[in-house]
Amino acid sequence: MAGVNSLNLPLSSYTVHGAKFEAPKNYTVLEPVGQGAYGVVCSAECHARDADGDGKVVVAIKKIENAFEHLTFAKRTLRELRILRHLRHENLIDVRYVFMPGVLESFEDIYIVSELMETDLASILKSPQPLSDDHCQFFLYQVLRGLKYLHSAQVIHRDLKPRNLLVNQNCDLKICDYGLARVHYEDGTAFREGGPLTEYIYTRWYRAPEVLCSWTNYGKSIDIWSVGCIFAEMIRRKALFPGRNTQNQLQMIVACLGSPERECLKKIPNDKCRKFIESLPATGGKPLAESVPNANREALDFMNKTLCFSPDRRSVVEKLLEHPYMAMLHCPDDEPTREPLETEQFEFERRKVDIATLREEVFLEALEYHPQRRRDYQKELESCGRTPCLLRCRLLEPGESQYSSDEED
Repeated sequence: MAGVNSLNLPLSSYTVHGAKFEAPKNYTVLEPVGQGAYGVVCSAECHARDADGDGKVVVAIKKIENAFEHLTFAKRTLRELRILRHLRHENLIDVRYVFMPGVLESFEDIYIVSELMETDLASILKSPQPLSDDHCQFFLYQVLRGLKYLHSAQVIHRDLKPRNLLVNQNCDLKICDYGLARVHYEDGTAFREGGPLTEYIYTRWYRAPEVLCSWTNYGKSIDIWSVGCIFAEMIRRKALFPGRNTQNQLQMIVACLGSPERECLKKIPNDKCRKFIESLPATGGKPLAESVPNANREALDFMNKTLCFSPDRRSVVEKLLEHPYMAMLHCPDDEPTREPLETEQFEFERRKVDIATLREEVFLEALEYHPQRRRDYQKELESCGRTPCLLRCRLLEPGESQYSSDEED
């Protein structure tokens, strides 16, 4: 449409790893600090007065390249942007600004500005840097503190792993990457995907048994399982269940925790998976102390409350914060929660969307950080009587998926 179809920002252009990297004129891009399948992350200096009045703030700018090449990737990007705009917490990564070059009808790259974090927990665990029990407690407490806020918003992260826990030099920790997250409501109004999760080779190690077994009805307890795996890895300095594939992953879990009870097996809807577990030699498992020999008694007890094959037996995050292992750090008055997110914000999860619709939704998301442009855009929509693309998409039929595979390898 004519009129407001871009952010109309003056941009500077840089070359990073042989590709164009753009930023508003009030940012100076410093150096690349990370790279992945999505694109590249650079540190940058924002020339705007901060709370200390020194006029410069160092931030991270993530460029997401070709964001609309695949429907699944575009939807993940929109989901993460929308969740993080509404969630503000010291232990969750923030989104301070979103921009994109080009116009609404054809832009492909998205830039996200957030706080700069030096490293992640996975890099720390692979390094020779020693971790004391105090370090483990502090990192674990921050994960739980962030997760308490996240779960109070009725958001399940679904991809907690050391790589998604960002850390700075002060040992401050922030949970990142909400592309696989879901808004989940206990009354059954959750926006759920049409099919089971695809298992990623690098994240399978932290997947709960119910995800590995393709249960269709799961909740916040899948994040609790991941917390237990991460905590054990902090102490061991290597993954607890590094399965080569799904079957091997389940074998390792059963060998450690013991054969699941029959009532638990009955809940597995995948016949092939259930029969595979039933075919394994019956075992009572082994004490976690054998797998995590350096853990103290309270740490082992904490793990035992998170690493249960049955999700019903796992503790909830509020109880884990009250666990004796957290006693030195737990402070109920400084562990905020919030109201559940509004379902209207995630209408795109339950409609048959296409790339054009997701591009407009991401554009609207960026306009949230450019209030005057958003007001102008809304006036244009009203003046010409145009309905947003999303509301023109039909609702999904019960059990229908938006696409053939819910997640993207």
